[in-house]
Amino acid sequence: MAPQLSAFAAAGLLALSAHAISPLPLSGPLLPLTSQHSATEPGWRFVGLPNKPEIGATRFELGQVDGVAGVQMRTDKSYGTWVHDWRGTARTLQWRWRLDQALSGGLRPADLRRKDGDDAALKVCVMFDHALERVPFGERTLLRVARSVTGENLPAATVCYLWDPLQASATTAANPYSRRVRYVVVQGTGAPLQQWLSESRDVAQDFLALFGDELPAGSAKTAVPTVSAVVIGADSDNTQARSNGWVAQLQWR
Repeated sequence: MAPQLSAFAAAGLLALSAHAISPLPLSGPLLPLTSQHSATEPGWRFVGLPNKPEIGATRFELGQVDGVAGVQMRTDKSYGTWVHDWRGTARTLQWRWRLDQALSGGLRPADLRRKDGDDAALKVCVMFDHALERVPFGERTLLRVARSVTGENLPAATVCYLWDPLQASATTAANPYSRRVRYVVVQGTGAPLQQWLSESRDVAQDFLALFGDELPAGSAKTAVPTVSAVVIGADSDNTQARSNGWVAQLQWR
C-alpha cells in the first residue's frame, strides 16, 4: 500500500472491501437507525483493510444473548467494520452493547495511544462531511492524495465511541494513525463484562468537543457537519489478539 494511504487504512477510513466479505446476511430485523429506517435495508456493507489479504476479517453474525438480538463481533488477529451510509443531521445516538471477551492472547497489550496497540474490541463510529478547508494543511494534503488514489470520498472527520478496559471512561484522544479519527472511551476500566449496557450520546456535542478546534470559535451545534455514515466494528490485527462483543438496538433519537 502506498505510504500516504497507510494511515487512513490503519485508522479504518478506507471504505473498500476488496479482500474481505462479511458472513453477515443483510436480512432479518436488526439495528434500527430510526423507527422508519433499519440496518437491514440497502446501505449496510462490510469494510476491511484494502490490499491487506493477510489480515483476516472480523466475523459479524446475527444472534441473541440474554434475550437481546444483536450483532456479535468476534476478532481473531483480524479487522473489520460494518458501515451504514446514513446521511443526516447529527442527533442523539443510542445503542446497547456488551463485551464478553476483552482483547486477550495477543503479542502485546492493546493500547489505543500507540500504533502497535491500536485495537478495539468494540466501537461505534460516526463519519462526517467535514469541510476540507477546516482541516490543517498537512492532513488536508494527505487526505486529498488518499481520495485521489482510491477514488473514495474519505471522511475528513470521524468520531468513535470505544469500549476499552485499559483506559478510564471519558478519556478522549486522536487515533495514533490519523487525527481525522478522534475517540471517546465510553466504557473503560472496571466496566462489567458479559452484561448489556445502554448508551446515549449527543453526537453533535461530541463533535464539538473533539473537533471544535477546527470550527470557528464559539460554534453551536448548527455548525456540526452532516453525518455521512454510521459504523460498528472490532479489530485485533495490531495486537494479534482475540475478542468477542455485541452491539444491538442502534438508533437515532
